Amino acid sequence: MIFYFVKKKNEKEELQLNTALIEQEIKQVGKLIVTEGHFSQILSYKNTRRNYFDIFSANKKALVIVNAKVTIGYDLRQIQTEIDPEARQVRITHIPEPEVNIYPDLQYYDISQDYFNKFDAADYNKIKGRINTILEEKINQSDLKSDARERLHTELSRIYIITKTMGWSLHFEETTINSPEELKGLEF
Repeated sequence: MIFYFVKKKNEKEELQLNTALIEQEIKQVGKLIVTEGHFSQILSYKNTRRNYFDIFSANKKALVIVNAKVTIGYDLRQIQTEIDPEARQVRITHIPEPEVNIYPDLQYYDISQDYFNKFDAADYNKIKGRINTILEEKINQSDLKSDARERLHTELSRIYIITKTMGWSLHFEETTINSPEELKGLEF
């Protein structure tokens, strides 16, 4: 009888230790930048302002060279998990959307402006806004987001390996993951 009690207590302690270790491993990962891209483009900006009853116009223009670094990452601290120590299961219930960050480096050349139509802060903000819109379209047309998903699958397979090594099972929503390859088939 005493042996049964000691054995049961040891199993419970081991189960709690395993649970704590798995929770620690999942939470230890922070933000993960999985993909990085670089874009370059030359843009021409031109603005004409009509003055004094459309008698004359004032122009301003600039040549803008854009070199942008784009990163796509996941905040893995936002992954929501449920851990069931009795059933030895880790269930991933939520995976965050990828975070797209654009870091444009703008260089202005060949700036010309008339006295009645000068560049001001609003013009530079408008140019930057248009450039960000163009870059977002290029990102959506590129393979960066699909590459980011592939890298996320690789990182999630590490969670699978940890759980399997400790004799636990990994689930995503209602699907039981039986191999790292099955992670690739899941849509997040």
